[in-house]
Amino acid sequence: MTPRAPFRPLAVFGIPMAIALVTTIGLIAALLDDGVVDAVSWAALSVPVLTAVWSWRKRKR
Repeated sequence: MTPRAPFRPLAVFGIPMAIALVTTIGLIAALLDDGVVDAVSWAALSVPVLTAVWSWRKRKR
């Protein structure tokens, strides 16, 4: 029997955790202030959408 590679959670969950962190920052920024902070929240909240579109387009090819 061959030895199994060790389970590395950061390798599996690193990108989803980063997306969740950016989304959380965007949601908090949307509650805090207007103006430039709104632009930060829009940019942060567009990350999951852009990631989904990128993944969908990559899968189509």
